Amino acid sequence: MHAPPAPPTTTMPLPAPPTQKLDNATNRLASAKADKDLLIKGVLCALVGIVILAGPTVARASSIQELLAGASVVGWFSLLLGCAFLGLYAKRRITASRGR
Repeated sequence: MHAPPAPPTTTMPLPAPPTQKLDNATNRLASAKADKDLLIKGVLCALVGIVILAGPTVARASSIQELLAGASVVGWFSLLLGCAFLGLYAKRRITASRGR
C-alpha cells in the first residue's frame, strides 16, 4: 500500500502595515507638544534674525554696529530658518484640522 500524497503547502501573505498612527490621547498630546516647540523655535529664530539685521541701524556704538553688520549673513540665515519653522508649523496645523 502506498501512502496518500501530502497536500500542497501554501502560505498566506501578511497584511499591509498600518498607514496611520493610533488616535489616542498620548499621541495627540505628543503631537501638540511638538507643534508648540516648532512654533517657539520659529518665533525665536525669526526674532533673533530681525534683531541682528536691524541692529546696525539701532546700535549707537560704532563697534557694535560693525559687529552686527558683519553678522548679517547669520541674521538672514536665522530669519529664513525661523520662517521655515513657522511655515512647517502652519502646514502641520492645516493638515491636523483637515484630518479631524
